[in-house]
Amino acid sequence: QGQLVESGGGLVQAGGSLRLSCAASGRRFSNNGMGWFRRAPGKERDFVAGISWNGGSLIYADSVKGRFTISRDNAKNMVYLQMNSLKPEDTAVYYCASNRRAVSGPDRSEYVYWGQGTQVTVSS
Repeated sequence: QGQLVESGGGLVQAGGSLRLSCAASGRRFSNNGMGWFRRAPGKERDFVAGISWNGGSLIYADSVKGRFTISRDNAKNMVYLQMNSLKPEDTAVYYCASNRRAVSGPDRSEYVYWGQGTQVTVSS
């Protein structure tokens, strides 16, 4: 049984940066695409970024392109989300998830394992 645990969230001022980490355990996820999602208060859980099994294919939501970078370290079973130029509208709970396929996209139904989430709050 796989488990994903996010960390790195917190309170930051607009324009600041945070780096989220996702630690995988219980099984290897090196053959799976991985993704980050977020849920703002009163909204659906939205796709943020996805990375293929080997890091060769990346995909981002339009709202974070040019500001966020997803990466992974398969040797450490880790996935990261570097968030720069943060805006108040980035405030949300951020979730890490593993895709049942080797690539990742915005379709939530393709994701099997989910973390518990980490809160990111951006003040104006």
